Amino acid sequence: MVWNRRALSASGFIILLILWHWGSSRPGWNHFLFPAPSVVLARMAQLVRNGMLARHLLASLSRVFSGFAISVAVAFPLGIALALSPSFALPVRPILNFVRQIPPLAVIPLLILWLGIGEASRIAVVVMASFFPILLNAENGISRVDSRLIEVGKTLSLPRSAIFRYIAFPAFFPYFFVGMRLALSYSWRSLVGAEIVAASSGLGYMIREAETLSRSDTIICGVLVLGCVGALSDLLLEAVSSRMFPWSSVS
Repeated sequence: MVWNRRALSASGFIILLILWHWGSSRPGWNHFLFPAPSVVLARMAQLVRNGMLARHLLASLSRVFSGFAISVAVAFPLGIALALSPSFALPVRPILNFVRQIPPLAVIPLLILWLGIGEASRIAVVVMASFFPILLNAENGISRVDSRLIEVGKTLSLPRSAIFRYIAFPAFFPYFFVGMRLALSYSWRSLVGAEIVAASSGLGYMIREAETLSRSDTIICGVLVLGCVGALSDLLLEAVSSRMFPWSSVS
């Protein structure tokens, strides 16, 4: 049964690959703009052998997970505070709603002026993109915790820390986990944009450099790697969450 599910999941990609190969062998196919799978595979192997792909991939991974970790560390407690303290949320929420509407890429020039052209400005873009999905889902999850469960904990004279750990946290974690998955996806999208605009390494930079050299095969390699790494990081996050918090499994 497991193998049948895996085969069915992979069937869509196999069909796309077959169509790509078939189309590239037809007359009129523009191999300059869209190379055949064999050409892309050969270029991918070359990028792996010369170490270019590993160098750019490691640079992007470092930025994504640094920014994502900062967002989780800040947005999680802030979301809880917004949900539990209306007096705190009243002046803070309008400011957050205003900042949430600003695309991260729009402030890259300002971030470069503030933080320089180093890693800090690129990580800041990731933080801006991943912060609000975590914040909103944490706040929404807390607000959906059944108040009757909290009352049961108080009736049993549980301390507030125990009520949060054993009652509130298991109830709202599935919402928070959805926010983390969205945030991780937004992290990759924003980072690639930042690397295309202002970077000297990373997958986004590799794609931009390939565009200036008219290397469509390298561009496709970069896009494929982004899709694979993004999907694998999402699966890793889901696997860790399912192992640590089995009740939170969502798909």
